[in-house]
Amino acid sequence: MSLRIIFMGTPEFSVPTLAALAGAGHEIVAVYTQPPRPGGRRGLDLQKSPVHQAAELLGIPVLTPVNFKDESDRQTFRDFNADVAVVVAYGLLLPEAILTGTRLGCYNGHASLLPRWRGAAPIQRAIMAGDHETGMMVMKMDKGLDTGPVALTKAVQIGETMTAGELHDRLMQVGANLMKEAIGKLEADDLPLTEQAGEGVVYAAKISKAETRIDFARTAREVHDHIRGLSPFPGAWFELEIGGKPERVKVLNSERVTAEGPAGTVLDDTLIIGCGKGAVRPTRLQRAGGKALGVADFLRGTPVAAGARVD
Repeated sequence: MSLRIIFMGTPEFSVPTLAALAGAGHEIVAVYTQPPRPGGRRGLDLQKSPVHQAAELLGIPVLTPVNFKDESDRQTFRDFNADVAVVVAYGLLLPEAILTGTRLGCYNGHASLLPRWRGAAPIQRAIMAGDHETGMMVMKMDKGLDTGPVALTKAVQIGETMTAGELHDRLMQVGANLMKEAIGKLEADDLPLTEQAGEGVVYAAKISKAETRIDFARTAREVHDHIRGLSPFPGAWFELEIGGKPERVKVLNSERVTAEGPAGTVLDDTLIIGCGKGAVRPTRLQRAGGKALGVADFLRGTPVAAGARVD
């Protein structure tokens, strides 16, 4: 017998899990997602979330409460008489009434190896910290922030040049398969839970605009990890004087190179930039309002001489 599931998610990352559960024959009785937000070229059109759009294509009822403070919203959730809620990047902290509002509770797909990187930005933070491994975990949710007991784990290696975007795409597929397996085991009453370790807790704070600027005083390793951890969004950047005016340039990919020179100084005509220790070379860049270009194409349109400063 399939389970009656309430699915709760919002971004593209959540969509493969919704599709996997529906494809496995479970009854998705409702989908909860964030309300439509202003978008489009001028920011005037209300745009439904990726999960909202996917649910409509599957013919599943969609609900978009701003929060669950209203008792009527809590009662609506309970009235679905679901067996379990599956949560993947929903975007709201769930109150006790929702955590206990289904027969078997709420299970969350989280993109880290808990207890490392609890919180909002585990994919970016893992790369920015230089981690060589991360993964997906399915845990049973409790009142804490990603503190619940873990059901299943799948580790994923982080390559030396892997960006947050690439890791995101890998983990969302791993997560979909892992959650499908977990819900299958839950249906068979064969899903053991293990409490998280008390040591090694690290929090993945939301990325702030203030930390996206590249600090070339750091080591080349740290600069490289910072760049790929913020690629493609929101993007790490530096300022470069172009046409006599400082302009922000986003760096989407980079490589570490064997060179030494003053931090923030362009060392040659291929855009090698000195760091506090070592050097990096941006390999894909984007000027404000322009398209992303490989470094050779970028330099053809925007020559940068050795000795130039970037900040």
